[in-house]
Amino acid sequence: MEVFKVKRITVVDLKKKKEAKEPIVMITAYDYPSAQMVDEAGVDIILVGDSLGMVVLGYENTLPVTMEDMLSHTAAVVRGAQRALVVGDMPFMSYQISPEQALENAGRFIKEAGAHAVKLEGGEEVLDAIRKIVDAGIPVMGHIGLTPQSIHRIGGYRVQGKNEEQAVRLKRDAKLLEEAGCFSLVLEAVPAQLAKEITESLSIPTIGIGAGPYCDGQVLVYHDVLGIFQEFKPKFVKRYDNLRERVISAVKKYASEVRERTFPDEEHSYL
Repeated sequence: MEVFKVKRITVVDLKKKKEAKEPIVMITAYDYPSAQMVDEAGVDIILVGDSLGMVVLGYENTLPVTMEDMLSHTAAVVRGAQRALVVGDMPFMSYQISPEQALENAGRFIKEAGAHAVKLEGGEEVLDAIRKIVDAGIPVMGHIGLTPQSIHRIGGYRVQGKNEEQAVRLKRDAKLLEEAGCFSLVLEAVPAQLAKEITESLSIPTIGIGAGPYCDGQVLVYHDVLGIFQEFKPKFVKRYDNLRERVISAVKKYASEVRERTFPDEEHSYL
């Protein structure tokens, strides 16, 4: 019997979506079952974000996340996703030391985890690393605006580009990243009008998170979308469900039935 394989979305498809003004949907995922579900839901891109440090591993920020953390979670997501493009997020200090280090670690995402692309944060300061990775045939997604790996330098989780100096720098960085070979660009926590100007100036897609409605696509964190992570809620997050309460309710019911000895019953026992 002939087996039909689902066509994987590619960076070329994403470029065509921008040209056709078709919005791009990106969401994070960090394990096999969540990857299966968001892939079945029809998202275009799954980002295995270093945000797993906060929403999965319980860290205060993304900085402690290691390459081994990212490779393990990315491999699980790749096994679960049949259609979406899977992007591995390069963690703090995996690309900052040298372009050679950046290439080696980007290569590990492709060879060991099976990712289809990598993402790294920064503007002009990471151009050499991006060029090195792209020249090796690995697609790179850029990320400017609020860059969580730089929170100590920028003073926390603050909107970027609100003054003229910052806006000019972000516009310049966006063009430089495009010229360096990035296939797309995440714009995080920047004013909507600035994101619109950057989006219109580029031939590559922009993916917004807290960057208003004018980007070519949007991304949110899986645990935020489902209402699982509730330690804090940025302004740009929209919760589409409250799974935290539903999970707690289900586990309470299970615990109650165990304590009352009503589970397992005959239906759930081998006779």
